[in-house]
Amino acid sequence: MSQVLITGMSGAGKTTVLRELSKRGYRTIDTDYDDWVLPDGTWDEPRMSALLASDSSLVVSGTVENQGRFYDRFAAVVLLSAPVEVLIERVSVRANNPYGNSEADKSVIRRYVLDVEPLLRNGATLELDGRRPVSELADVVERLIAAADQI
Repeated sequence: MSQVLITGMSGAGKTTVLRELSKRGYRTIDTDYDDWVLPDGTWDEPRMSALLASDSSLVVSGTVENQGRFYDRFAAVVLLSAPVEVLIERVSVRANNPYGNSEADKSVIRRYVLDVEPLLRNGATLELDGRRPVSELADVVERLIAAADQI
């Protein structure tokens, strides 16, 4: 079974796409929650390894420093991207996560778009515009899963 990683900057739409895929019956893990990320900002590697060793189709979202160690275990690594001002607007109005409300957070997001997003782009197998409708983004991920399951 195939496993897909959705990555990108805060506000790109990772959680929203995951929620849509979950509604469609896919198993999803948002690593921003439930202690997947350790205090040093990296994934809990033994826990992630155990998760990815399962035989079930799975869509994972997250953006952490050590995610590249797991790229070979994913059928696809999808980068959701959007212009920095779209990201800032989205994080400023979301209710499920306080990150992005302060000016300091917004400065960090701007810096990460310049410094981190290019690294994510280099590791991604596909980049999608996070401004597209959520249903379209979920359709693309669904097709990736189906194609990987055919192999």
